[in-house]
Amino acid sequence: MYPLLPAPRTYPWGSTRVIPEFLGGPPGADPVAELWFGAHPSAPTPLRAGSDLAALLERDPERLLGADVIARFGRRLPYLLKLIAPERPLSLQVHPNLDQARAGFAREERAGVPAGQRNYPDANHKPELVYALTTFEAVCGFRAPRRVAELLEGLDAPLAQELAAVLRSAPAAPGVHAVFTRVLSGSCDTEVSALAQRCRQRLASGRSPSPRADRLVGLLDEQHPGDPGAVAALLLNPVTLQPGEAMFVPAGCVHSYLSGFGVELMANSDNVLRAGLTAKRIDVDELLATVDPVAAPPIRIAAETDGAGTEVFYAPVDDFELSVATVDRTDGRALRGRGPRILVGLAGELTVETAGSAHALSQGEALFLSAEEALVRLSGTGRLVQAGVP
Repeated sequence: MYPLLPAPRTYPWGSTRVIPEFLGGPPGADPVAELWFGAHPSAPTPLRAGSDLAALLERDPERLLGADVIARFGRRLPYLLKLIAPERPLSLQVHPNLDQARAGFAREERAGVPAGQRNYPDANHKPELVYALTTFEAVCGFRAPRRVAELLEGLDAPLAQELAAVLRSAPAAPGVHAVFTRVLSGSCDTEVSALAQRCRQRLASGRSPSPRADRLVGLLDEQHPGDPGAVAALLLNPVTLQPGEAMFVPAGCVHSYLSGFGVELMANSDNVLRAGLTAKRIDVDELLATVDPVAAPPIRIAAETDGAGTEVFYAPVDDFELSVATVDRTDGRALRGRGPRILVGLAGELTVETAGSAHALSQGEALFLSAEEALVRLSGTGRLVQAGVP
C-alpha cells in the first residue's frame, strides 16, 4: 500500500470552503475545484513518501498494475479519480469517444499544436461517473425536442422564436443539432441576453413552464453575460443527485456540473471539448462534430450491494468501477475489488489491511493498492470510496 497526497486544482468555479473543510482545514483564499487521485501526466498524485504515482507505476508496472490491466490498457492506470466541488457551473462540454480521441490527438501531434492550445492532450476517451456526496446539480444530455419547443414557445425574443421554428420544421435529433449549432455558432451577445431577460420575466410572472430552466438561464447569463451556453441550457435535461446517487456521462453527451460536492471517476484522460461558460479554450466546431444530438434521459446508475456494506456502481465501460464501503465493526470484513485500486476516506476512521501491511485511513486520506494486493480487509467505523478496474 502506498499513501497518497491529493493533487488540488484551483479553478475559478470551485469552492473556497468545501474541499478545504473536507480535508480538515479552514477555508482558503483561492477556490479549490478538484482533488485528483491518479497518474495522469498533467497532475500525477504525489506519494506521501516522495515522488508521485506516475513515477511509481513506471518503475514496476507488472507488479503494480498486473498483467490483465497491461494487456488491456498498456502500462498505465486506466482511470482517474477526483473529488469535485463546483460552486459555479463548469463549462458546457463534451468528451470524445476512443476513436475521436485517437484521431484528434494524432492530428494535433502532426500539426505541432502547443500543449496549452490542444483539444486533445491525450489519445484516450473520457466517459465518467459522478457520485453525489451532497445534493449535486447538473444538466446532462438533450431534452426531448417537444419539451425544448415548449420551453421556447411564448418567449418574446427573436432568438427563441427562430429556434422554435427550426424545431417545428425538424422535430427530432437533426432539429436539436441544428438548434444547438445555431445557439453556439450564430448567437450574438445581445440575442442571448434578450432571451435570458425574457426567461427572467417569465419566471417572475409565475407562468413559467419550467421555473428551474428559466432560473438557470438567468443565472448563467448573470455569470457569463451574453454567453450562448446560457441559452443552450434550455436544451438540456436538468439533474439533481441526492447523496449516494450516481450518474454516468458517456462520450458525446453534452453536460455541465452546476453545484455540489461529489466523487468523479473517469477514464484516464483530460480531453474536454468546451463550447461556453468558461474562460478556457473553446472550440465550437470540434464540439459540434463530437456531440451526440439524440435526446436521452440522464443515465442514473443504481448501486448493487455485496451484502456486507459495499455498494458497487457498474458503469458500462471497462476502464473503471466505483465502490463505496461503509464499515462499523472491529473484527473486519473483506473489501472486494480487482486490479490496481485507489481508496479515499470519506468519513470516520478505518484500518485497511492486506497480507503485507496495514494503514489507517481517515477522511480525505488516500491509498494506492497494487494489483497483487487482492485480499483487503476493513475495520473501524467509517466510509470510503474505491476506484478499481472491472
